[in-house]
Amino acid sequence: MNHPLNALLFAAALFAGMLLALEVGLRIGRRRLAAEGERARTGLGPIEGAVFGLMGLMIAFAFHGAASRFDIRRGLVVEEANDIGTAYLRLDLLPAAAQPKLRELFRGYVDARVEVYRALPDAAAARDALVRADRLQREIWTASVEAAREAPQATMLLLPAVNAMIDITTTRTVALQTHPPLLVFGMLAFLAVACSLLAGYGMAGAPSRSVLHVLGFAAILTLTVYVILDYEFPRHGIIRLDSYDRLLLDARAAMR
Repeated sequence: MNHPLNALLFAAALFAGMLLALEVGLRIGRRRLAAEGERARTGLGPIEGAVFGLMGLMIAFAFHGAASRFDIRRGLVVEEANDIGTAYLRLDLLPAAAQPKLRELFRGYVDARVEVYRALPDAAAARDALVRADRLQREIWTASVEAAREAPQATMLLLPAVNAMIDITTTRTVALQTHPPLLVFGMLAFLAVACSLLAGYGMAGAPSRSVLHVLGFAAILTLTVYVILDYEFPRHGIIRLDSYDRLLLDARAAMR
């Protein structure tokens, strides 16, 4: 799935829909004002305030949720780098003869984990790298268990570290795939269009359209929704987690 393109298409459709709703609201408002005069605007303030307030709340919650998930994903990158580094250091507890094989497996494993996220948004390449990382996980675990039989202290220190290194991959995969239901984004778009309709109706009393206000209102709300979408998918758009992958690369560089 091409998330950047989908986000741009969604934003473009939303922008066009808001402009259309503004125009429709403006024409409905002018028609009612011509037929009923100022009575056509009576009692609409509370309704408009409630809808615009709901729009503000939805934007605030969606933005806060996207930012929170971004922070969680960023923290998990740090956690995985630490888990890998800890497990690799504890290989020193094993007999010298068992260490070279495991160190080589670790190097290949980190390379595969880096490739999983570097390949995105190419989902097929990311899945291939994930399969390779899963295979190396099993090999690392099997080799660690066998080597730990000759070093009892490694059973208490190395194996829990390797287990934590493996567990964090599931946590990161789930975090990457955790997003609000599509209904939430649909509700954001619906409210943006509804607010545009009301805003257009409210401008009906003006002698002419204010192009600056019409375009500005639509552009600001569209940009806000787009930023929320981009924040929600930090492996695909402008806002990215790639810089934090440097921690895994640093862990790989330390594996001498």
